[in-house]
Amino acid sequence: MLEFKGVNTYYGELHVLKEVNYEIKQGEIVCLLGGNASGKSTTMKSVLGIVRPRSGQIMYEGQLINNLPTAARVQRGIAPVPEARRLFPRMTVLENLEMGAYTRRDKHNLHDDLEKVYALFPRVKERRQQLAGTLSGGEQQMVAIGRALMARPRLICMDEPSMGLSPAFVDQVFEIIQTINKLGTTIFVVEQNASMALSIAHRGYVLQTGEVVLSGTAKSLLENKMIQQAYLGEMAAN
Repeated sequence: MLEFKGVNTYYGELHVLKEVNYEIKQGEIVCLLGGNASGKSTTMKSVLGIVRPRSGQIMYEGQLINNLPTAARVQRGIAPVPEARRLFPRMTVLENLEMGAYTRRDKHNLHDDLEKVYALFPRVKERRQQLAGTLSGGEQQMVAIGRALMARPRLICMDEPSMGLSPAFVDQVFEIIQTINKLGTTIFVVEQNASMALSIAHRGYVLQTGEVVLSGTAKSLLENKMIQQAYLGEMAAN
């Protein structure tokens, strides 16, 4: 569904992604692990067209999308759940959800899609007339995921969905990610919480200073000594 082929991305002269290759197949949850400044967020920005690669190809459903603007990518079925949620704080929860459908041409099914979001997130329905900026971090993350679903995506790209959340909300968010995937949506998730991400993913990649240093099934990565030492210290210690 999504493929990076030898992608090199720069910020000025700073070489951020270095000959990166990823492959996300339809129906998968694929996680991208890495520390700070490894290139994870740049990967997501590259998928969405916020950053363009200097060389290499980004393919979506078999078509080259390197030069497509962000709105066109969303219309083709790619929806973001950005780092730190990025809601419109002075708009209501409902208005934020409706913004997710902004690029859709088929407006007649919005009510049904809203009801599907509310079924996944009953608390979002309770808060639908509340200003988004007044919600807790966990509630905002639910709205951000719901907003992405309103675009009727085939691929959702999530950037650090557990960031700033309490452990209880982290568990809930990752359960919801699994539910969305089981309903047919492919998910590419960038995450620092390696144990949680690998517990729900089918496959994963590990990025260090802009290069893919490991890839494989989630099970094989969980069992990898380097992963245990770098990201799963408690697990390794036990």
